[in-house]
Amino acid sequence: MNALEIQDVWKYYGDFPALRKIALKVTPGSTVALLGRNGAGKTTLLRIIAGLSKPSQGGVRVLGADVRQDSTRRRIGVLGHGISLYDELSATENLTLYARLYGLDEPRKKAHEWLERTGLERVRDGLVREFSRGMRQRLAVARAFLHDPDVLLFDEPFTALDDRAIAVLQNLLADAHQRGRTIVMSTHQLKEALVLATHVALIRRGEIAYSGIRTQEMVDEPGWLYRTYEEN
Repeated sequence: MNALEIQDVWKYYGDFPALRKIALKVTPGSTVALLGRNGAGKTTLLRIIAGLSKPSQGGVRVLGADVRQDSTRRRIGVLGHGISLYDELSATENLTLYARLYGLDEPRKKAHEWLERTGLERVRDGLVREFSRGMRQRLAVARAFLHDPDVLLFDEPFTALDDRAIAVLQNLLADAHQRGRTIVMSTHQLKEALVLATHVALIRRGEIAYSGIRTQEMVDEPGWLYRTYEEN
């Protein structure tokens, strides 16, 4: 059974096809770098995979089940452009709330565990509205991992992170991969993404231009994919 199966997905905004006949299968335990220029359709595709947007045509199955089912969506962790944190709550209160929504045991203890893992334990009682962009991003990362999801979806996860925070996220992603979790991440930071990736998918104007195993050539020369599949 595939961890993720995208079946002939189209997405229209009015008459404009933002995604065209997207078909992709991701095996369990893979880490996929989803690449493409601005406006290529990466965020649109991730939102559909997460069950946050409905395709105009086609469908998405996660671990064999339709992604629109509530039970399936709970097996997914998401970090998108909209961080969607509660500004008037503390870091602990934010994560505790989500831990309760996910039905986790000892939600406050679980919240503190992830605040420590993301380097936010010293500000765990601070209001989120007082946090810097980088701190908010780390809190959103903690929320995405909080319920130990089977599939993790990240949209530009390295944006606004300093070097230390990037290292923290890379370690969390590497640990998740070691534990057999499936990861799909859209990013402009090719170097960071390709070091972690096992597979690559390149979107060009709403279509999959390339998908396959990440090679050492891609790591050594990250721009190779764009030159090969976008300029020809």
